[in-house]
Amino acid sequence: MKEIEIALKNLLLTLYLSFHSAKKIQSLPNFTSESKILFVRLNRIGDALVTTPLLHLVKKEIGCKIVVLADSKNYFTFKNSSFVDQIIIFQKGAKGFRETLKLLNQMEFDAVVDLHDDVSATVSLLISRLKVPIKIGLQKSNETIFTHTIQRLEQSSYHVIERLMMMAKIFSLNYDLSECNVHYNPLPHSIHKIKEYINKNFNREKIIIGVNISAGSDARFWGVNNYRKLIDFLKSYDVQILLLSTTRDLRSAMNILPDRQNHIFYTPVFDEFAAIITKIDLLFSPDTATIHLASAAKIPVFGIYVKYNTDAQIWSPFQSPFDCVITEEQTLINVTFEEVINKFKPFLEKYINAKTNSKL
Repeated sequence: MKEIEIALKNLLLTLYLSFHSAKKIQSLPNFTSESKILFVRLNRIGDALVTTPLLHLVKKEIGCKIVVLADSKNYFTFKNSSFVDQIIIFQKGAKGFRETLKLLNQMEFDAVVDLHDDVSATVSLLISRLKVPIKIGLQKSNETIFTHTIQRLEQSSYHVIERLMMMAKIFSLNYDLSECNVHYNPLPHSIHKIKEYINKNFNREKIIIGVNISAGSDARFWGVNNYRKLIDFLKSYDVQILLLSTTRDLRSAMNILPDRQNHIFYTPVFDEFAAIITKIDLLFSPDTATIHLASAAKIPVFGIYVKYNTDAQIWSPFQSPFDCVITEEQTLINVTFEEVINKFKPFLEKYINAKTNSKL
């Protein structure tokens, strides 16, 4: 039923866009520090985090005013950003759409940028109705709504950040991919709170392994028994274990680590969760948003991924030492402990040895 709904929505979008195309402009836009640009990225936390390298570059090199239209599920990822001047939360529903459109048109932007790697019917409709002279996006099936487009690199061959950074060319900006990374800076009070928690419960002279059990869907929950085995495996090393969980998965976390519940960390505050990621030495996680936070801090990551019915590259950390296990099934249920440990053990030991040798 969902597939039929999506197909119908795409058909209606195609018909709509055939009558609402933007005139292509051959010359590149000339933006200055006086320009006001709207960047659009809805959906989830990870979707927002991967846009930050481009936003950071545009702000650094041009100094224009950057306004982000975000989702209620991801707007907070931009709140601490020195490169974002204003955040507007998209209001869903027909009434919310009309109100958002009216507000944006009143703001008189010089340009709008679609940061979605895939086509969003909602965003396409919104951008097509914005009274903005310059409309920028990747070359996709909705490219008729844009005045300027840039090649969309193959999903199977290029990381999502590489694909989004292509839009820097429309801004006439050069960049070095090796210097691009996710940006997120926790607030000082969150860092202070987490520092107190770590100092109270952990020995900072010893390695802390962060094991995150939560992800955006139940399909990526690896199971209580598998995580128990992982904890037992980690206890054979001279490391400390920090179990990370959402409040939703707290009961599972307590079943996984019943004897050291002060080593279970959960919080409804995203900024505090981001802050604790900066205090661990290595992350094990099935969740891409958490993995991107680790990338921002250049923390080594071992991931377990669901890659179902797609040839797109996984959303791996862009600037962290990394390894992973990938399943092409719909869930992690058939990913065995042995399969994971066979890859995780050498990754872990390589890091532990490097960390130990650096202290000699």
